[in-house]
Amino acid sequence: MNFSEKITLLHLDVLKEIGNIGAAHAATALSSLLQKKIDMRVPDVKMVSFNEMMELAGGSENVVVGIYLRIEGDAEGSMFFILPIEQANRFIRRLIQDESFDFKTPPYSELGLSAMQEMGNILSGSYLSALSDFTGLKIYPTVPGLSIDMFGAIISIGLIELSQISDTVIVINTSIYEEAISDDEAVKGHFFLLPEPESFETIFKALGVPTT
Repeated sequence: MNFSEKITLLHLDVLKEIGNIGAAHAATALSSLLQKKIDMRVPDVKMVSFNEMMELAGGSENVVVGIYLRIEGDAEGSMFFILPIEQANRFIRRLIQDESFDFKTPPYSELGLSAMQEMGNILSGSYLSALSDFTGLKIYPTVPGLSIDMFGAIISIGLIELSQISDTVIVINTSIYEEAISDDEAVKGHFFLLPEPESFETIFKALGVPTT
């Protein structure tokens, strides 16, 4: 049995709860950054196959904005935050107050790229901080890398090792809401969590949730 077959709805519910706590922390940080009320939600967490993951991102050749980082410490793995180009544009234009900014047309302004990197820092840091608090484990991210490329090219970094022991990944859907905007206007992206098998055992053992 590979490690993905051990994951139950209980495990995913725990990850969703941790995700929502991390989202609340990130919303506070983003509210301060944007000087307006921000709400973040994690509507669901699920296991998906590699093919389903590609579909969620619009296909392996779909160009997206990706934040990639390694997870280090007591538990290791890879994490990606993926935003469709249109969603990333919407957020960064509001953040830097420049409606001309566009991830479709390089060269990109340094301000826009820095803003996207800062968003990745806040989101990944908040999630991993919540995970660390819940488990009591020392878990920390490397400095996130930013890439505007085909999704297949971005995600391949983390899949090379994972594909040897699993054919599924954990997806944490994330929605970012500004004050007084509709659900249709929310910025919606995906976290793809690719823990190493031993790390998954470590995390859930620390949470008191069995994996056998």
